[in-house]
Amino acid sequence: HSTVALCCLSFAESSFFPVPPDVLLMPMAMERRQRAWWYAAVCTASSVVGGMFGYLIGWGLWEIVSDFCFRFLFSQEQFSTVTGLYQKWDFWIVFLAGFTPLPYKVFTIAGGVSHISLPMLVIASIVGRGGRFFLVAGLMWKFGDPVRKFIDRYFNWLCVLFGILLVGGVAALKLLH
Repeated sequence: HSTVALCCLSFAESSFFPVPPDVLLMPMAMERRQRAWWYAAVCTASSVVGGMFGYLIGWGLWEIVSDFCFRFLFSQEQFSTVTGLYQKWDFWIVFLAGFTPLPYKVFTIAGGVSHISLPMLVIASIVGRGGRFFLVAGLMWKFGDPVRKFIDRYFNWLCVLFGILLVGGVAALKLLH
């Protein structure tokens, strides 16, 4: 039942659960390398659907919790600023959250709160989460245990480095135009 567990973990992590599916994806892809791509696809699809659920949580619960948030956590002005940035950079924010160790669920819920385009969230999630999970599965398929140990040790730093390089590249392109 490991594929079902991977599916459930990927869904839950994208909307409310703190454990990333990589912890299950890596050993599964390494143990049965011929199924590594299948596991990455299951992980991606489940994560994207879980992200849509997170979006619905944000969209549906915001009205219930907004008064509390404005009273105790942040101002309407701060909320409007963040929402404006989120709506402007929706694809890149969701993509980076999906690919890096940032808490993806926070960004899917915030997407619903900010009312960003759901199709854009889905596309960014497919690209970001798919890129992450297929990269992990591909590395397990190709290199096995040595790369698992490397990823276990440096995954967060590697993702942050990739995110910085990506944001830097996009910023450089914007400045050149």
